[in-house]
Amino acid sequence: MTDVVIRTGRKEDAEALDALIRSHQTEGHLLPRDLEEIRRRADRFVVCESGGAIKACAELAPLSDKVAEVRSLVVARDFRRVGIAARLLGEVRTRARAAGFATLTAFTHDARFFVRQNFSIVPHTFVPEKLVKDCTSCALFRRCGQHAMVMPLAHAVRPAAKPVEERQVAVA
Repeated sequence: MTDVVIRTGRKEDAEALDALIRSHQTEGHLLPRDLEEIRRRADRFVVCESGGAIKACAELAPLSDKVAEVRSLVVARDFRRVGIAARLLGEVRTRARAAGFATLTAFTHDARFFVRQNFSIVPHTFVPEKLVKDCTSCALFRRCGQHAMVMPLAHAVRPAAKPVEERQVAVA
Protein backbone atom coordinates (compact mmCIF):
# COMPACT_ATOMS: atom_id res chain seq x y z
CA MET A 1 0.00 0.00 0.00
CA THR A 2 2.57 2.58 -1.01
CA ASP A 3 0.71 4.17 -3.92
CA VAL A 4 -1.78 6.08 -1.77
CA VAL A 5 -2.78 9.62 -2.76
CA ILE A 6 -4.92 11.95 -0.69
CA ARG A 7 -6.64 14.58 -2.82
CA THR A 8 -9.71 16.75 -3.24
CA GLY A 9 -12.76 15.00 -4.65
CA ARG A 10 -13.99 15.69 -8.18
CA LYS A 11 -17.41 15.41 -9.83
CA GLU A 12 -16.25 12.35 -11.76
CA ASP A 13 -15.63 10.63 -8.38
CA ALA A 14 -19.32 10.82 -7.42
CA GLU A 15 -20.27 7.26 -8.42
CA ALA A 16 -17.27 5.75 -6.63
CA LEU A 17 -17.95 7.88 -3.54
CA ASP A 18 -21.60 6.84 -3.61
CA ALA A 19 -20.66 3.15 -3.85
CA LEU A 20 -18.19 3.46 -0.97
CA ILE A 21 -20.72 5.28 1.21
CA ARG A 22 -23.48 2.77 0.37
CA SER A 23 -21.18 -0.14 1.27
CA HIS A 24 -20.72 1.40 4.70
CA GLN A 25 -24.47 2.01 5.08
CA THR A 26 -25.02 -1.74 4.98
CA GLU A 27 -22.86 -1.95 8.12
CA GLY A 28 -25.35 0.40 9.75
CA HIS A 29 -22.98 3.29 10.38
CA LEU A 30 -24.02 5.99 7.89
CA LEU A 31 -27.20 7.77 7.01
CA PRO A 32 -28.29 7.71 3.34
CA ARG A 33 -26.77 10.13 0.82
CA ASP A 34 -28.05 11.14 -2.60
CA LEU A 35 -25.81 10.62 -5.65
CA GLU A 36 -26.67 14.03 -7.10
CA GLU A 37 -25.91 15.70 -3.78
CA ILE A 38 -22.53 13.93 -3.69
CA ARG A 39 -21.83 15.04 -7.27
CA ARG A 40 -22.71 18.69 -6.46
CA ARG A 41 -20.52 18.65 -3.37
CA ALA A 42 -17.68 16.48 -4.64
CA ASP A 43 -15.09 19.21 -4.08
CA ARG A 44 -15.90 19.15 -0.35
CA PHE A 45 -14.60 15.58 -0.15
CA VAL A 46 -11.10 14.51 0.67
CA VAL A 47 -10.45 11.14 -0.95
CA CYS A 48 -7.82 8.47 -0.56
CA GLU A 49 -6.99 6.84 -3.86
CA SER A 50 -4.85 3.75 -4.44
CA GLY A 51 -4.29 1.97 -7.71
CA GLY A 52 -6.77 4.30 -9.41
CA ALA A 53 -9.58 3.34 -7.00
CA ILE A 54 -11.09 5.46 -4.24
CA LYS A 55 -10.52 3.58 -1.00
CA ALA A 56 -11.64 6.18 1.55
CA CYS A 57 -13.37 9.54 1.81
CA ALA A 58 -14.55 12.26 4.16
CA GLU A 59 -16.59 15.38 3.50
CA LEU A 60 -16.14 18.80 5.11
CA ALA A 61 -19.69 20.20 5.24
CA PRO A 62 -20.30 23.75 6.49
CA LEU A 63 -23.18 24.04 8.95
CA SER A 64 -22.69 27.77 9.63
CA ASP A 65 -19.97 30.40 9.34
CA LYS A 66 -18.22 28.95 12.40
CA VAL A 67 -19.22 25.27 12.51
CA ALA A 68 -18.39 22.54 9.99
CA GLU A 69 -19.18 18.84 10.06
CA VAL A 70 -17.16 15.78 9.07
CA ARG A 71 -19.58 13.68 7.01
CA SER A 72 -19.30 10.33 5.30
CA LEU A 73 -15.94 9.33 6.76
CA VAL A 74 -15.58 5.90 5.15
CA VAL A 75 -12.65 3.55 4.64
CA ALA A 76 -12.94 0.45 2.44
CA ARG A 77 -12.66 -2.79 4.40
CA ASP A 78 -9.33 -3.72 2.79
CA PHE A 79 -7.80 -0.36 3.80
CA ARG A 80 -8.81 -0.29 7.46
CA ARG A 81 -6.48 -0.32 10.44
CA VAL A 82 -3.58 1.44 8.68
CA GLY A 83 -4.30 5.04 9.71
CA ILE A 84 -6.18 6.25 6.63
CA ALA A 85 -9.20 7.52 8.59
CA ALA A 86 -6.95 9.57 10.88
CA ARG A 87 -5.11 11.02 7.87
CA LEU A 88 -8.36 11.99 6.17
CA LEU A 89 -9.70 13.52 9.37
CA GLY A 90 -6.43 15.44 9.77
CA GLU A 91 -6.82 16.86 6.27
CA VAL A 92 -10.48 17.76 6.91
CA ARG A 93 -9.42 19.47 10.14
CA THR A 94 -6.72 21.43 8.28
CA ARG A 95 -9.20 22.52 5.62
CA ALA A 96 -11.73 23.54 8.27
CA ARG A 97 -9.16 25.72 10.03
CA ALA A 98 -8.01 27.25 6.74
CA ALA A 99 -11.64 28.09 5.92
CA GLY A 100 -12.02 29.90 9.27
CA PHE A 101 -14.27 27.45 11.10
CA ALA A 102 -14.04 27.54 14.90
CA THR A 103 -15.58 24.12 15.56
CA LEU A 104 -15.52 20.79 13.79
CA THR A 105 -18.33 18.38 14.57
CA ALA A 106 -19.19 14.81 13.68
CA PHE A 107 -22.18 12.58 14.28
CA THR A 108 -21.40 8.90 14.69
CA HIS A 109 -22.80 5.62 15.99
CA ASP A 110 -19.38 4.66 17.39
CA ALA A 111 -17.62 7.50 19.20
CA ARG A 112 -14.33 5.70 19.94
CA PHE A 113 -12.43 6.81 16.82
CA PHE A 114 -13.45 10.46 17.23
CA VAL A 115 -12.57 10.44 20.94
CA ARG A 116 -9.08 9.17 20.01
CA GLN A 117 -8.86 12.13 17.60
CA ASN A 118 -9.60 14.63 20.43
CA PHE A 119 -13.33 15.11 19.84
CA SER A 120 -15.69 15.27 22.83
CA ILE A 121 -19.15 13.76 23.11
CA VAL A 122 -21.78 16.44 23.71
CA PRO A 123 -25.59 16.61 23.77
CA HIS A 124 -27.06 17.13 20.32
CA THR A 125 -28.41 20.49 21.50
CA PHE A 126 -24.79 21.74 21.69
CA VAL A 127 -24.79 21.73 17.87
CA PRO A 128 -27.98 23.66 17.03
CA GLU A 129 -26.68 24.29 13.49
CA LYS A 130 -26.92 20.55 12.78
CA LEU A 131 -30.36 20.23 14.38
CA VAL A 132 -31.76 23.06 12.26
CA LYS A 133 -30.01 22.16 9.01
CA ASP A 134 -30.40 18.38 8.96
CA CYS A 135 -31.83 16.66 12.02
CA THR A 136 -35.33 18.06 12.32
CA SER A 137 -36.14 17.16 8.71
CA CYS A 138 -34.63 13.65 8.95
CA ALA A 139 -36.89 10.61 9.08
CA LEU A 140 -34.71 9.28 11.92
CA PHE A 141 -34.95 12.47 14.03
CA ARG A 142 -34.64 11.64 17.76
CA ARG A 143 -33.98 7.95 17.01
CA CYS A 144 -30.85 7.90 14.83
CA GLY A 145 -28.69 6.61 17.69
CA GLN A 146 -25.77 8.86 16.78
CA HIS A 147 -23.43 10.63 19.21
CA ALA A 148 -22.77 14.33 18.69
CA MET A 149 -19.02 14.99 18.73
CA VAL A 150 -17.23 18.35 18.73
CA MET A 151 -13.68 19.63 18.50
CA PRO A 152 -12.82 23.29 19.01
CA LEU A 153 -10.32 23.95 16.24
CA ALA A 154 -8.38 26.58 18.16
CA HIS A 155 -7.53 23.92 20.76
CA ALA A 156 -6.89 20.95 18.51
CA VAL A 157 -3.68 19.10 19.31
CA ARG A 158 -2.18 19.03 15.82
CA PRO A 159 -0.95 22.36 14.41
CA ALA A 160 -2.73 23.83 11.42
CA ALA A 161 -1.13 23.19 8.05
CA LYS A 162 -1.96 24.39 4.58
CA PRO A 163 -4.47 22.06 2.87
CA VAL A 164 -3.21 20.15 -0.12
CA GLU A 165 -4.85 19.51 -3.47
CA GLU A 166 -3.09 16.18 -3.87
CA ARG A 167 -0.42 14.43 -1.84
CA GLN A 168 1.26 11.04 -1.88
CA VAL A 169 1.26 9.45 1.57
CA ALA A 170 3.12 6.51 3.03
CA VAL A 171 0.99 3.80 4.54
CA ALA A 172 2.26 0.91 6.65
